[in-house]
Amino acid sequence: MKRYAIVVEKAKSNYAAYVPDLPGCVATGATVKETERRLREAIEIHVQGLREDGLPVPKPSSRVDYVEIPA
Repeated sequence: MKRYAIVVEKAKSNYAAYVPDLPGCVATGATVKETERRLREAIEIHVQGLREDGLPVPKPSSRVDYVEIPA
């Protein structure tokens, strides 16, 4: 099992998400939950494609955290 960091952003009329450690692996959806589900599927397809092409599958290396600043 691998655990990849994802980024979900609010777009104009939906949500968009990507995986920093898997360039080109993206998904969109009407809700955060739908976007995360679609991105999970995209990750599986992306990794499968890399393996089929004989390319290395990047190891998860991105770290997610928050920084607080005065408002």
